[in-house]
Amino acid sequence: MADVGTEFKNKVDVNSFEQLRIGLATADDIRNWSRGEVKKPETINYRTLRPERDGLFCEKTFGPTRDWECYCGKYKRVRFKGIICEKCGVEVTRSKVRRERMGHIELAAPVVHIWYLRGTRSWLAYLLGGLEPREEIKAKQLEKVIYFAAWLVSSVDIDKRHTEFPELEKESLEDRDQLIKNREKEIKQRQKDAEAELKELEKSGAKEADIRVRQKLIDKDLLDTTRT
Repeated sequence: MADVGTEFKNKVDVNSFEQLRIGLATADDIRNWSRGEVKKPETINYRTLRPERDGLFCEKTFGPTRDWECYCGKYKRVRFKGIICEKCGVEVTRSKVRRERMGHIELAAPVVHIWYLRGTRSWLAYLLGGLEPREEIKAKQLEKVIYFAAWLVSSVDIDKRHTEFPELEKESLEDRDQLIKNREKEIKQRQKDAEAELKELEKSGAKEADIRVRQKLIDKDLLDTTRT
């Protein structure tokens, strides 16, 4: 089967394949197809009318705009075919390569194109279903994953899950016991602080009614702590 990703770099006979599979390209696939990273939103320089370097039409990434001529003009004519200019980094070749060469943009956070997410049916949900028969992911469930409100488990290693589960259960129980100990320690400390506060109020000559009110507030606070 012909690899679709390889066709961007190595031309193959369109009839030399046995089957075709359509899927989502991974980040590594896109980087492999790419000829360079687009770092600027600029397109054409209004003074020179030439593509901006590292922009959306960059000659270093997509190829020269003039046949057999690099960006800076150091190399011209077909005798320099295939040479990459050490000054501007543009390959000396035909300008028609710009029609097929790809660039890429490194994103700070992953994004999803709205065409894949919405529509009469969500193609993203359909493609994530894979080849095995399973229930299709609902659009609302997929939106939670897209907006970082939920996780999507694409595959599970059953054997590893059985071997790892006892260890995870042990760690969970240890964490629970530690939380219980910390809460008990916190409750005891609050009780000590409350007793010290009430004694301080008695020594300072506070009214008995004020002491009782403070006692009720402390008891309520301790009760809420034990319930949580």
